Amino acid sequence: MNRKRLCIKDVTKVFPGVIALNHVSMELEEGEILSLVGENGAGKSTLMKILSGTYPYGSYSGVIEVDGSAVKIANALQAEKYGIAMIPQELNVQLDMTAAENILLGHWPRKKTGLIDWKKLREEAEKAMGLMNVDLNVNVKMRSLNASMQQLVCIARALIQNPRILILDEPTAALTLEETEELMKIIRKLKTDGISCIYISHKLDEVFEISDRIIVMRNGGVVSQYKKDEIDPGRVISDMIGREMERAENPAAGRKIGREIFRAENIVVPHPFAPNKNIIDGVTFSVKQGEILGLAGLVGSGRSELLRAVYGALPKTGGHIWVDGRKCLNQSPREAIKNGFFMVSEDRKQDGYVGEMTIRENMTLSILGKISSHAFVNRKQEKDLVEKYSQYLKIKAPTMETKIRNLSGGNQQKVIIARALATDMKVLFLDEPTRGIDVGTKAEIYKIIWELAGQGLSIVVISSEMPELMKLCDRFIVLRNGKITGEFMRNEVKEQTLMEAAALS
Repeated sequence: MNRKRLCIKDVTKVFPGVIALNHVSMELEEGEILSLVGENGAGKSTLMKILSGTYPYGSYSGVIEVDGSAVKIANALQAEKYGIAMIPQELNVQLDMTAAENILLGHWPRKKTGLIDWKKLREEAEKAMGLMNVDLNVNVKMRSLNASMQQLVCIARALIQNPRILILDEPTAALTLEETEELMKIIRKLKTDGISCIYISHKLDEVFEISDRIIVMRNGGVVSQYKKDEIDPGRVISDMIGREMERAENPAAGRKIGREIFRAENIVVPHPFAPNKNIIDGVTFSVKQGEILGLAGLVGSGRSELLRAVYGALPKTGGHIWVDGRKCLNQSPREAIKNGFFMVSEDRKQDGYVGEMTIRENMTLSILGKISSHAFVNRKQEKDLVEKYSQYLKIKAPTMETKIRNLSGGNQQKVIIARALATDMKVLFLDEPTRGIDVGTKAEIYKIIWELAGQGLSIVVISSEMPELMKLCDRFIVLRNGKITGEFMRNEVKEQTLMEAAALS
């Protein structure tokens, strides 16, 4: 029997108004892959932040032992000293540094003179990326990389520390299928080398495939655990949400799709870092009233760039936009919102919310002009609006004055959707709307999307999860290398059809 690498005993963590962890105990063996699953807000990430030093010793009660000895982890450097490395859910990169500088952040090699050994730094970074079979020019600035490549850099940074315990919190949220498969190979190799892994993911297929054991958390506590040969997907999901989950079914048959509401013609978006190259090259598409259009394509195909350009968040050098028969420019997101657009971006932390603001402040951020008079906010109108959408979207929080950064990813996403609903939008862009969200909240968001379409809203969805796209959408267009390579109706397409259009020349 393997020895105990990690023991967590009776750990409790309290935030103002909420118990995040309630007397949690668990163990991790040497060379074991242990998965933690549960809805957003179950306490998984809070527990991992304790292990990684984000929430230091003294801010919680209970005991943590590594290799049989009690440890007091005060910060990330001490966690590293005890052999604990974490790949966090939210990307943590220095955008104006190179990939190499990010990979070895805090460990830049130095010459005898004390100067940084840039040659060795680049060599070590290339070696780290090579562990994942990723071909990347490590001299490029992080700002020029997409979310997928930035995530791989974060993974390389963790692996280069040679950890004994590796924590992976939603590590594949921004990865393609191929990159995910490579990561799974790396994790299995780490297991054979005796490294213990704690794996957190809402992609349950991955969890069931990679895990030696699964622990289910709910409401800050451990409710069940299963060895690999005991795993029953239905029972695990039921344990996660505390009830039998209703199947979210697309009510497309009963929904009326009306006239064309939005059209973009010949959109051209220049590549931000490659001169004389376009990342979107003459794309035309439209959406009807009550229709959900899916944008399919591989990472790098230009899906996000297309919507961001239409929304005014990226410059475009060509094309025209119409909404409800009226031509508009959308030279900025502010202008796009006035014209009836709203975009929920793929990176909540970067573009979706202001972490130091409350739920209330984030929810009304885009409509302050509408609920204000002479520079004063109408507090009753604001309160009524916040109560209306928090109840409709079932936002879980102690109060609406809770800072949004203290919410789970799923509830943060609901606040951003509430902000969208508060505007007079006609067209809603959703870029990876359920990334990092648990299975229960995901079903709730599907239902909200279908209800909005049923009310006549025109919706465009980007998702890297092909089953999700197939489930949600009425029609699909496929992008490859900045151009449309296929258009399909829901009743005439399979996942394979979309993948072939996305990947084959």
